[in-house]
Amino acid sequence: MNSMLIIIDKKIPTQAKLKLQTYGELLELDTSGITYDAISGHPDIFFCQILDNSLIVAPNLPDKYYNTLSKHNITFVKGEKSVGLKYPFTAHYNAVVTNKYLIHNLNHTDKSIPDYANHLTHINTKQAYTRCNLLNLGGDSFITSDEGIYRTLVSLKINVLYVSPEGIELPGFNHGFIGGACGVYKDSVFIIGSLNYHKQGDKIRGFIKEAGFKLIELYEGNLFDGGSLLFVE
Repeated sequence: MNSMLIIIDKKIPTQAKLKLQTYGELLELDTSGITYDAISGHPDIFFCQILDNSLIVAPNLPDKYYNTLSKHNITFVKGEKSVGLKYPFTAHYNAVVTNKYLIHNLNHTDKSIPDYANHLTHINTKQAYTRCNLLNLGGDSFITSDEGIYRTLVSLKINVLYVSPEGIELPGFNHGFIGGACGVYKDSVFIIGSLNYHKQGDKIRGFIKEAGFKLIELYEGNLFDGGSLLFVE
């Protein structure tokens, strides 16, 4: 058994799954009746990743997924608030936690997250779907598809690239978001799709390279918002 567990939405394209399988074991998320269908398998709705391999998990995540985490000896803590059917009850765990920052709409963050991140700088955003819209590239480099998040980070002198969410697929919506199409493991950015199909693809490639990361495109096609890729060991 691979020691790495990669948490994905069951609905991401098959080609992406096949390539991801070469890096670790897939945990395919699929829930029913908890939240609306478009995001019902999104990892960043049910999990907040902290301290690299630790997870804060929504208490109403189905038991079978808790069992898989335990079987793989993944460190996790149950959050306090359940994921609900509608916003903002869908956004309690959609925070970005880095080694320096907790970034989220702090009015909606599950209490367990700031408890674990109390030593970090807290940055409040209007956008509560923060992880959907924000990718951290180690330290002080970020990519976002939300103009409000962009302005907030720029005002704090943080290195951030704004990219348009247009053309990022999320079935049921006009478009998805850049953070939801990506995951980071060590020095690699994994992206569901190819930047050849995004109008700012070259700019995004350059920014990722400048931040010291390699890019792994999971298939040839439009970017697909799968609610992030979470790599845990």
